[in-house]
Amino acid sequence: MAARSNGRHGRDAREERSGHVLALVVTAVVALALAVSLAFAAGGRHRETRRAQASAQASAPVPSSSAPSPDTAQGGATKQDDDKGAQDAGKDGADATARAKRIVDAMSLDERAAQLVMAPLAAGSDPSALAALIADDHVGSVILMGNWSSGVDGVRAAVDALRGYAGDGTPILVATDQEGGLVQHLQGPGFETMPSAFEQGRLGTDALREDSRRWGAQLRGAGVDVDLAPSVDTVTIDRASNAPIGALDRDFGLDADGDARHAVAFIDGMRDAGVATAVKHYPGLGSVTGNTDFTADGIVDTTTVADGPEVAAFTKAIREGRPAMVMMSLASYAQLDPDAPAAFSRPIVTGLLRERTGYDGVVISDSLSADAVGGVEPTQLGVRLVEAGGDVACINDPSYTAPILSGLRARAAADAAFADKVTASATRVVAMKIGMGLID
Repeated sequence: MAARSNGRHGRDAREERSGHVLALVVTAVVALALAVSLAFAAGGRHRETRRAQASAQASAPVPSSSAPSPDTAQGGATKQDDDKGAQDAGKDGADATARAKRIVDAMSLDERAAQLVMAPLAAGSDPSALAALIADDHVGSVILMGNWSSGVDGVRAAVDALRGYAGDGTPILVATDQEGGLVQHLQGPGFETMPSAFEQGRLGTDALREDSRRWGAQLRGAGVDVDLAPSVDTVTIDRASNAPIGALDRDFGLDADGDARHAVAFIDGMRDAGVATAVKHYPGLGSVTGNTDFTADGIVDTTTVADGPEVAAFTKAIREGRPAMVMMSLASYAQLDPDAPAAFSRPIVTGLLRERTGYDGVVISDSLSADAVGGVEPTQLGVRLVEAGGDVACINDPSYTAPILSGLRARAAADAAFADKVTASATRVVAMKIGMGLID
């Protein structure tokens, strides 16, 4: 009745309210359409954003040994900030592991084993060479090998093709060796020529971190997830006689502590750019004369001990740098385990690295197609790595990929205890991918 008593003014009010409602509906429809459009436009950038967010979440402040106060952390953060960052990183890690378990539980045993294989794609090879391995066998990772000269855009095109083969399955991880100097697999337009690690060791750690961030941005632009660097090997013998490291200037050329500090700077710079890293070659190749890639001679280290500075350099780099992976050496260590190369040694991988150092992340081998382990039946190479407590079998020779994968699958099918190890390793690998933002 009150509305009727208002006459024309009541009708005007009702019409005005109707106009407001119509305007709100139109606005909502336009906003929804715009949101959908933006979502599609952002689709191509989504993975890159996830990687950047994951990188930022994973990076907690690191205490600086040169700070004036023990409560001051690198970058001016307080100890409370450091503790909070560590707590957040721990929570993120626990969440990623819980999600990874659910994902791995839904995989077949064969698929779990395939997550433990890193297949090679050589420069000049068409990505389709790995199409069946990724699409049908579900191989979890790829390493870009050789001298790629196609630049950032050329590498990115190959990486995009590789990722496409995975379809709706678990995304692949793409890695390369981009140390600098003689070991820089990706070159051409968009990639700087990186100085050797030895030259990097002449830089201050702040300068190295900034350079590493720039090199990492180039890798990220090419679609690379992990740089299998830096080498944290400390050379203890004549450099020229140390074929795998010193003779090639692959170390920072400092004492063990200096090598570790520069490794942390390199890792931090890569992380700043959204690229993960793998420290290598645990527990060190700086005291042997033979290069494990090309020979089985001169690859027994008789001096490295668990409490020595060479291992301490890795411990510092692992605890402060928090790399995504630790790469195991293929040399043998008389004082640590005289019976097996480090990658196949349970006392070294599980006892020293995991239990004593406290590292619970992904352990990757040096190339299992190397001459150092040429006497091992190829089907048993991945098996020995997983038995020791390792996770990812890195391969440089494509002819080794199928035998290593079939060996892992056969052993897992026949041995329930080994199958449990495969499952645990696959969970670590998938959790790492979640932490990198590769899995939504």
